Amino acid sequence: MMRHGPLPPLFLSILLLLGPTLTAITGSASAGPGDAVSRSLKLPKASLVVKERGRLVISRHPDRAMVPASTVKILTALAAIERWGLDHRFRTDFYFGGNNRLWVKGYGDPYLVSEELGRIAAVLKARGVRRIAGIGMDDSYFAPNLAISGRSSSNNPYDAPVTGLAANFNTVNVITKGGRVLSAEEQTPLTPMARRFGQRLGVGRHRVNLKQRQKAVHYFGELLNAKLEQAGVRVSGDLRIGTVPVGLKRIYRHRNSRNLQSVIAAMFEYSNNFIANALFLKLADRGGSWGLNMSRAQRAFARWVDRTFGWRGYRIQDGAGLSRGNRLSARQLLEAVNAFAPYMTLLPKQNAQIRAKTGTLRGVSCYAGFVKRSERWESFSLLINQPVPYNLRLQVANSLANAPNLARLCPGRRC
Repeated sequence: MMRHGPLPPLFLSILLLLGPTLTAITGSASAGPGDAVSRSLKLPKASLVVKERGRLVISRHPDRAMVPASTVKILTALAAIERWGLDHRFRTDFYFGGNNRLWVKGYGDPYLVSEELGRIAAVLKARGVRRIAGIGMDDSYFAPNLAISGRSSSNNPYDAPVTGLAANFNTVNVITKGGRVLSAEEQTPLTPMARRFGQRLGVGRHRVNLKQRQKAVHYFGELLNAKLEQAGVRVSGDLRIGTVPVGLKRIYRHRNSRNLQSVIAAMFEYSNNFIANALFLKLADRGGSWGLNMSRAQRAFARWVDRTFGWRGYRIQDGAGLSRGNRLSARQLLEAVNAFAPYMTLLPKQNAQIRAKTGTLRGVSCYAGFVKRSERWESFSLLINQPVPYNLRLQVANSLANAPNLARLCPGRRC
């Protein structure tokens, strides 16, 4: 995901001074079709591969290993679809003990948002749960203190921890004004933890991540507690993180109202790193697993890639593209894009002619997917590992969609 903040005044002044230079780099509104492609082909650290009617028409450094950033989510989505199918719905189990404690066991469902917790609370009440003496949370499905390559300690939502039980992607969304903290979402009650986070923030609207596994799982319990009380279930007692006691009766297995197709579409649309890495970890489960960690996930993903594509010289360290240790070539990424063709409509729609996934890190600007030419969708992959204007990749895709003859942009196909 892109990481940036407001531009400092000095930088804005430099931009104004460099206006003519930047125009030469990025082109102008009057630039002709293909100009952006020509500019990208001159970049020393750029790879571009394009197919038209099954034939390679542009091939610039096709086999150079590059940092793919969030375009790697295409691979993660493809592996998830192959594993579970588009109609799959992730589960969460609920147990009730003789001491009236409700236990929740998570299996890494990445889409337990506030509305979903409301549905769960309504079902539990309908099944006769009227009083609860405490809530237990079992998130042992994922290992504690997961180390995700590329994840930083920032407050930003894209750096949220990944846990086996998680509410709202392990983020809180609050408004602070007049010394008060309010929930920024009608469907999300303000919990004590959300209030504490808000009290440390300045005036305005903020979505921040919950930083640590224990805080994230505790917040899940707080929000479930609030939703149960809204449904008319009386809740007392503490919140406890642990494993479900042996012998408890499972009273409900919840299947998320969103299927995998909806989850993947949202992952692409918002470039949601939490969803991507939750799927990446879950792909390592081979039945009854717990304590899943990134090492196991990396090995499992590598086995899938080897079996599916037979690539050499690649490296995937996380499923979201956060890691700068990830390596794909433009040719490999194009193979993944072509394999994703049956699910093309899940990719973000830039305009009527472009469906593709961006990838952005500092000094990394990538784009991969499909452009529509003469009523046919053609595949492309663009990997740039040097600082460039943000909109260059979009201009390249538009050029690919509108250039009269792609082959002329790259004589001899290799340029």
